[in-house]
Amino acid sequence: MELHDIWRTPRHARPARVEARVPPGALARSHRLRVDVLLVPLALLLFLGAWDLLVRWKHYPSFILPLPGQVWARFLTLLADGSLLRNAGVTLVEVFAGLGLGLVVAAVIGYGLAKSPLLERILSPYIVASQAVPIVALAPLLVIWFGFGTLSKVLVCALTVFFPSLVNTIVGIRSVDPDLRALMRSLQASAWQTFKLLEVPAALPIFFGGLKVSVTLAVIGAVVGEFVSADRGLGFLVNLARGLLDTPMLFVALFTLVVIALALYSSVALLEHVVLRWKRVS
Repeated sequence: MELHDIWRTPRHARPARVEARVPPGALARSHRLRVDVLLVPLALLLFLGAWDLLVRWKHYPSFILPLPGQVWARFLTLLADGSLLRNAGVTLVEVFAGLGLGLVVAAVIGYGLAKSPLLERILSPYIVASQAVPIVALAPLLVIWFGFGTLSKVLVCALTVFFPSLVNTIVGIRSVDPDLRALMRSLQASAWQTFKLLEVPAALPIFFGGLKVSVTLAVIGAVVGEFVSADRGLGFLVNLARGLLDTPMLFVALFTLVVIALALYSSVALLEHVVLRWKRVS
């Protein structure tokens, strides 16, 4: 059939056109994403503008509430002399070491408690009692026992993340469907196969929920340990700024801690998105 014959053909006899169809929710999700991306910097600009207006209106001195421009200038100074990156690096080492130690110990003990009700009845009162002691009160004791170095800060950080990670591990392992456990037994699966193929995938969504909380608590734990005794780290920088009444430097240290916590939380959320892709597909 020639091209000009197509137009002479009755409409009902013409070849059907193939049209690309967009999924119904795709456009809405794309629009929401664009709005969210625009709202974040807009909210930040509004916050900085309100902050600047408040300081100028009340005529606050810089040691009470500095202008955003003064904080930015102090940030550039600390960045240029390397003190900000040096102290932030020390805090990050403590955060990662404490987070790793706390998660591993919590996962091992939590798995044992989830599998053994008798062990849970024996250890649970002591674990709960340990959480009744504020970490701020326990940190000086850890410094006395383990010295003024990095180890005491890592232990404070590990203790901060231990309990929420423990609870999420227990809940995750116990959330496995009993019918699936029976299926694994009927297939004569070994304990390792049950753990790898059933318990870990079932517990991962709850584990990631606890991990998001733990990464932010790890930052808090590291700073608490540095508050007690430290000569480096962002907690030390906060103490130094407080003693010198250098409020712009105090704000720089606090904002750096916020950025670290947000970066860690976002990294865990991204890892969760990648690892749990199978759950969304199913």
